[in-house]
Amino acid sequence: MAVGQTDFPIMPPILGIQIGTTNAGIKQIERDDLLVFQFPETATCAAVFTQNAFCAAPVHLAKANLAHSPRWLLINSGNANAGTGKQGMIDAQQTCDDLAQLIGGKMQQVLPFSTGVIGQTLPVEKIKNALPKVVSNLVENQWEQAARAIMTTDTFPKGVSKVIVLNGENVTINGISKGAGMIQPNMATMLSFIATDAKISQSLLQQCLLAATELSFNRITVDGDTSTNDACVLMASGCSAAPEILIDSGNYNIFSAAILEVSKKLAELIVRDGEGATKLIRIVVSEAASDTEAVQVAKTIAHSPLVKTAFFASDPNWGRILAAVGRAGVIEMELEKIRIYLDNVCIVRDGGRAIDYTEEAGQIVMNQAEIIIGVKLGRGEFTQTVLTCDFSYDYVKINAEYRT
Repeated sequence: MAVGQTDFPIMPPILGIQIGTTNAGIKQIERDDLLVFQFPETATCAAVFTQNAFCAAPVHLAKANLAHSPRWLLINSGNANAGTGKQGMIDAQQTCDDLAQLIGGKMQQVLPFSTGVIGQTLPVEKIKNALPKVVSNLVENQWEQAARAIMTTDTFPKGVSKVIVLNGENVTINGISKGAGMIQPNMATMLSFIATDAKISQSLLQQCLLAATELSFNRITVDGDTSTNDACVLMASGCSAAPEILIDSGNYNIFSAAILEVSKKLAELIVRDGEGATKLIRIVVSEAASDTEAVQVAKTIAHSPLVKTAFFASDPNWGRILAAVGRAGVIEMELEKIRIYLDNVCIVRDGGRAIDYTEEAGQIVMNQAEIIIGVKLGRGEFTQTVLTCDFSYDYVKINAEYRT
């Protein structure tokens, strides 16, 4: 069950970016579970990865291969190839080599990505046998098929598209992502792939991606769990007629703003599809002494099981929010300056419940599917927003039955 409108958008092809999908039978046979992106030699590629110490074998290999001008992404769902030791790395290398030999490239030019169950050996032969069909299906207009191929517990495919104009020429940006549980990114989301036809250097593309992920995928949480396989990739084919994007040009500002917009929308879709979610909650912490402090307070609220279950019940139990703010670790917090809101309803002021607050007003807000928690700390001028969702019965059910 997802919160709000989740229809897949119309996504135009990206010049130079080809997509192929098929079903390899990795965990199921109902839908595609294997995906390949191909981009030209003129392309540049940037990526960010999970900071989980037990990061998966494909993460290690993708990090290493990123320095070798990659031309292919190889993605599978249904198996994370994480917690698989030396065999996991051998298997990741083998699948990359299988694709490279089939398509006429080098293993080092393939970036592998996996998502699914942790601790199970990757079915290398199933992937190898399916690769010829994927390669034969490579075309420019399969974005929805790609989004579906990377799903695990997701209830809908997630995609965002945007066109900007640079020097009178169109530049297209498409992005897909997957994720519904084990979401507390520490760099990016579970998996996200963004492509553009812009011309831009690898170093500048990497800079752009780092800035975008920090304010998008690093500002969401479903359950506080950072995955072993988180990764976000930004590909630029260089096939647009627009001039190369340079750091000291206004075009870079336009482009980076568009990448951030696409990333934020993809991140929000993940929260809307949080496992068992019935509510989307925006936590806006303002008047903080720093961005770090604002995020710290917002994530303390977002990670509270008591806050999240109260929202599932539509219970205006504002004391749970107050308690979360109080334990966020803010040094020398001045309680009398703090104001806490549910949408526009002030629930806390002057160190306690706001005098004009009523349970009826709080209940009206809590009955909504989308809610804003506002926290004004009275300490400075910094503001940050974190998105999360509620905890429902279905979250427990989905994760209790994940391997069955």
